[in-house]
This record gives sequence, C-alpha cells and structure tokens, in this order.
Amino acid sequence: MARESADVRKITPKSQDFAEWYVEVVRRADLADYTEIKGCMVIKPYGYGLWENLRDALDRRIKATGHRNAYFPLFVPESLLQKEADHVEGFAPEVAWVTHGGSEPLEERLAIRPTSEAVICSIYAKWVQSYRDLPVLINQWANVVRWEKRTRLFLRTSEFLWQEGHTCHRTHDEARGEVMKMLEVYREFLETELAIPAIPGRKTASERFPGAEDTFTVEALMGNGWALQAGTSHDLGQHFAKVFGIKFLDEDQAEKFVWQTSWGVSTRLVGGVVMTHGDDQGLILPPRIAPVQAILVPIFNDKNRDEVLPKARAIQRDLAAVARVEIDDRDGFKPGWKYNDWEMRGVPLRIEVGPRDLEAGQAVLARRDTGAKETVSLGAVKSELPGRLEALQRALLDRARAFRDENTRPAKTLAEAGEILENQRGFVATGWDGSPETEARIKEETKATIRCIPLDGGDPEPGMTDVVSGKPAQHRVLLARAF
Repeated sequence: MARESADVRKITPKSQDFAEWYVEVVRRADLADYTEIKGCMVIKPYGYGLWENLRDALDRRIKATGHRNAYFPLFVPESLLQKEADHVEGFAPEVAWVTHGGSEPLEERLAIRPTSEAVICSIYAKWVQSYRDLPVLINQWANVVRWEKRTRLFLRTSEFLWQEGHTCHRTHDEARGEVMKMLEVYREFLETELAIPAIPGRKTASERFPGAEDTFTVEALMGNGWALQAGTSHDLGQHFAKVFGIKFLDEDQAEKFVWQTSWGVSTRLVGGVVMTHGDDQGLILPPRIAPVQAILVPIFNDKNRDEVLPKARAIQRDLAAVARVEIDDRDGFKPGWKYNDWEMRGVPLRIEVGPRDLEAGQAVLARRDTGAKETVSLGAVKSELPGRLEALQRALLDRARAFRDENTRPAKTLAEAGEILENQRGFVATGWDGSPETEARIKEETKATIRCIPLDGGDPEPGMTDVVSGKPAQHRVLLARAF
C-alpha cells in the first residue's frame, strides 16, 4: 500500500505573500537550504544541476566570442584593494577580512574578494607590455563574498557563485565594442536559455559600478512586478589601468594605458528563473536548463509491478537519447503524490505509463506550464519529445514577455508613478532630466530606482518632461522597485 506523505502542493500563494512563496518554492523544490553560517546557503544537487546548465550554456557563448577561462586568487591584500579609492568606497561595507593565518596575526589584512578588479589588474600590469599582448580576453568562474545584512536564497547571499570577465584593449572604441557585445550575449542568453525577456540599457551615474566610466545592464521583470538586474557589463575606461599601471608600448612607440571592461552574472539568475516562471504549484523550469526535462511516472501496484516496471525503464532508457529523461519508480508513493512532487520541482513534461497504456501502445504527456494532457503513441514519443520541449520553451518566453509588456506603464508625474508602483507595480516609463537631484527624489518618494535608460527607446518622446521637475526630459527611463 502506498504510504501517505506531506502534501507538496500546500505552499503560500504568490498573490498572498510573494517573498514567502519564493522561499518555500526554493526549499521545497530542493534547490537550496540554509546553513549555520549567517547569510550563506547550500546549493543542493537539483539546484546545482540547474546552475550547471545555466553556466554551461553561458560558458559556450563566452568562449565563442574569443574569451578563455582562467582562475585568480580568492584573497586580495588590503593595500591592493585600497589603491583604487572609488572601488574600496563602493565595497567597503561588504568586505570580509582575514586577519590571522592559523594562530598568527597577518602583517596585512586580506580581503576575501567582493570582486576581482584589484587582484586581476595587478596581474595584468605584469602581463601587458606591448600592443602585441592585446587584447586580453579572460573570464573566470568563481565564488565571491559580500557581507550582506539582509539575505535571501540565491538573490542575495554572503557568498555566491558567478562569472566575471576582465578584458584589456588597445583603444576605447574596441573596449566599448566589447562592452556592448557581452551585453548582447547576456540578453540573448537570458531569452534563449532562461526564457526571460530582458531590457538592455545604461545605468545612471549613481548606479554605476564603482570605478566604471559607464555601466550597462539587462533588466528583467519578475512575477511580483519587481525588477531584477540580471547581468551587467562595465566600461572601465582607463581608470583601473592608471591606478595599477597597465600600460603598453604601441606601434607608434608611444607608451599608453589600456582600456578595460568587466562583465558578469551570478547565481541570482536561479532566483530569477523561479520568480519569472513559477506558480502556486512550485517551479516551472524552461526545458533548455531543466536538470530533468521529462519525468516518466510508471503506474503500478504489487500485482503488475513486474510487468510495468521493466517496460517503463526500457522506455526511459530509449528516451534518454533525445532528452534528459528520468523515471520515478519509487515504492510507497501514489502516482498523484509523484505528480505533485515533480510539479513542485518544475519538470517541463510528465510522461505517464500504466498497464493499460502499455497494452494500448501509448503514453500520456502532461505539460507543467498549462497542465494540458494528451495521449501519444509510444512509437512517436521519442521523435516528438524534442519538439514538445521547444514549444514549451517558446511558450514560457512568450508568456513572460506578455507579462512584462502588460506591466510597463507610462507616467507623467511623480504621483502617477508612485500610484503605479504601489498598487500595480511593474516598470514605469517616464521622463528624466538627467539630474541626480530628481533621481534621488524618485527613490525617496517611491522606493523605486531608475533601472536603466533603455538602449532602444531611451530618447525622450516629443514634449516629454521630467517626472519630478517638469523640465524637458533628457532621457526616457524605466523605474521599478527591485531585488
């Protein structure tokens, strides 16, 4: 007899408490859990499998653009970090320090990297001597530590995983081209693999990466109407090069400083997938990144076990040639419980096979996003499975794009913007005169920030005025509350 277990369907509805829903889904879907270390999480195998699929898909794109992976030290000497004043000021509250090696006090404190510009720039200064050494196109996959005061699984933790690209170039035009190229890599990656439509844009001066000349971002809208900064690409100019002495002898025999970029995404993208696609039954994973793309659930009892299971396992082995298909042949759980369990985990497709199905030469396919079921002949499942997964991938992207577009609203006044942000949420498209004073007023009165000046649609419309001052707008911007 199948044993009873906790009802996996009972989670807090998204509409009731989005923050609580998010944490429950992350934990109940076996993505991550808390630890005894404040602000740190353990990424469980299912969650890490999701991260690996994200990582591998992006890594292929990074390498295809001519970059190579390397690894740099975790520790940054304090004197090195302090060489760049803006950088230190930007990260100082979040830096974790090592003060002892064993029982011996260190002569100099070591920062656990909050980001790697300082240590990488000190090394690039040794590597770059001539224009022939350029460009330097290096990426690293690593962990970083930022001592966050308020944490949330995947979205903001004291330690997290990421990739950070660091490049050096001969000219500013070349560096700027790198910045925009990698921003587009992120946008396409988010859309193609994660089914998350993102808006590329430029950050305001107050939102720039510390030490950067310009910061560009891809902004996505989550299921509660808040924005998520999904990736950034920075034009570092020659700022770090001058601080750390990264210079080269050019072809004209003149000594010049390099032009630099940096760019990155992190494990917060896992949280972005949860918040973009999940529902009141749990996760919904885009097939391209799902650790399990289809789960085969054989329906059996003690009488027909030996008849059903061998055939179901053979079907699973055959389907594994075209997709990531697993079989749930656990004893002691009813089929309905298994359905709910895999729905919580967000598996895109479920394949049901019972004794009657085997006799009729068919299987039942159920979509996670719509719940729609259909009967398909066993002989056709293998050939149709890839197409079904791609169709589901497209449907998730279309749904996310429609949600974003439906929740992007114009506003002419600060009061109007505040009402939208408080009661409807989403992106607010409005005018900005470019002044830090009006930007600060927006944040103070609406608890929202200027997420970006869109690359497409950032020019003000005719007659557009600033949402605060009423002066002629210099830019059309997107406001939102954000994670």
